[in-house]
Parts: sequence; C-alpha cells; structure tokens
Amino acid sequence: MINRDANRRANQIRLRRDKFLGTFLIVEGTSDKLIYERLVNSKKCEVVVANSKFNAIEILKILEQDNFKGILAIVDADFSRLEENQEFTSDNLLLTDDHDLEMMLIKSPAFEKFLRERGSEEKINKFPKDIRETLLEVGQEIGYLRWHSLLENLSLKFEELNFNKFINKKNLSLDVLILITTVKNHSQKLSLQEQEIQEKINQLKKNNHDLWQVCCGHDLICLLSIALCKAIGSCKHTEVETEILERELRLAYEGSFFLSTHLYSLIKVWENKNLPYLVLLETV
Repeated sequence: MINRDANRRANQIRLRRDKFLGTFLIVEGTSDKLIYERLVNSKKCEVVVANSKFNAIEILKILEQDNFKGILAIVDADFSRLEENQEFTSDNLLLTDDHDLEMMLIKSPAFEKFLRERGSEEKINKFPKDIRETLLEVGQEIGYLRWHSLLENLSLKFEELNFNKFINKKNLSLDVLILITTVKNHSQKLSLQEQEIQEKINQLKKNNHDLWQVCCGHDLICLLSIALCKAIGSCKHTEVETEILERELRLAYEGSFFLSTHLYSLIKVWENKNLPYLVLLETV
C-alpha cells in the first residue's frame, strides 16, 4: 500500500538536498522537533517532522532504497524493547532511551527544575513518596493497559481520557478496575470484561519490566497536572494543562542533560560511521 504522505515528505527531502548538504534528521512530531533542534548543529543538520512514527520509518525506508546519504530517523521506543520484535531495523534508525521522549525529559534533571518552579516546596516535602517514583508506580497501570490493548488488538482509546475519573487527587492513588472501566466506556467497548483484562495485565506484570519502558510520558504528565492542583501544589487546572507542562519540561531540558543519555552515544556512533554528515553540536 502506497503511503502518499511519506512519499511526499521523502520527495521534499530529496528536493532540499540541492540546497542543503548536511544531515536530515527525521522525527515523529513537532514537539520532538522543538527538543532536537536545540541539540543539533543547525548548520550541519536539518530536523524534519514526519507527522507520525509510522511515517518517519516509511520515509527512511523510501530514502534508503534510493541510497540517499546523510539520513537519520529517531522515533519513540514505545513498547518495542519489551516485545523484542521491532519489525524494521536500520543503522539509520534510533530509538529513545525510554518509552518516549517525554519519559526521557521526566527522567532527567529537568524534572527537578520543573518541580522547583511549579510545585509547593512544603507540599512536596510532606508528600510520603518521591514524586517521580510515584508517577512511575501509578503510570504503569495505564501503561500496562495500553500495552495489553496493543497485544490483544482491543483498539482502546486513550486520547482525551479524563484522568480525574480514576485518580485520587490527594495521594495520586489509582483503582485499576475503575481505570479499566473508564477506558472501556471511553472507547465504547462495552462488551469487554474488566476482571479478565485485569488478570491479563497481572500476568504481564509478573516479568517485572522496566517501568521507564512501560510508562507513556503523556500519561505521567497528565498525572503531574492533577498532582500540581492539590497533592504537591495549589495550581488552577487552567495553569497546568498538559500542553503547558510539556512545553515547560522541554524548556527545562538542557543540552548537558542529553550528554549522559544512550541516545547521545548512538548518535555519536552514527556520525563516526557516516562522515562527513554530522548531527550534534560539538558541545551540546
């Protein structure tokens, strides 16, 4: 099946080659571009938005078939490391260290910078657990449900999900059955059995997966939005909408944080194999 959008974007890159002789870095979306543009050498590397993970990989495939040089794609790992069955591999395709780029931001010192600006120091000190660990513990329940939906082709809908329906605002605890019911109703999959889904999720959990691969960054930011209204802050809901928090986390992320990531090391390896094409600033 022809992917017209991917073909169109691949053609745009081909046409750009006449004017730009550097590396083309393909990323999934605009928010990814905003991060990577601050990390790359803009004179040597141009960041291109593919509009989806699928598109990014398809564009890469198209250009590789043409033996196009100086092309690199970076996409979210999603659940691929847990499933160990990545369908397409290439020396020109790299994955985020964690589930997605947002998870890398949350793992980094940008998270502490963000909390100092946004959270209540008094409430954070009184909160019984580490905030980052709490987000992971709660977020895994949603992550495992997402993964189960993919494995079983349930087509559950998580977009525009109301987290307030299943999250305790005081301590961020979560009732798994209420979560499953909420997602089931939101997806209009009324025939699904909550108890059966919970049992299958519990089977998945037995393997003690890396939660940084299980959790979706957007889910953790939704949890953080709720937490900042009561548990660790006193913000109004309109002040902590997810788009606002995602932008603030991006702005808190410094180039120096990227130096310690595995992705940074992989990009350096790619550069060494693909000279004269470069991606990164000499000092990010």
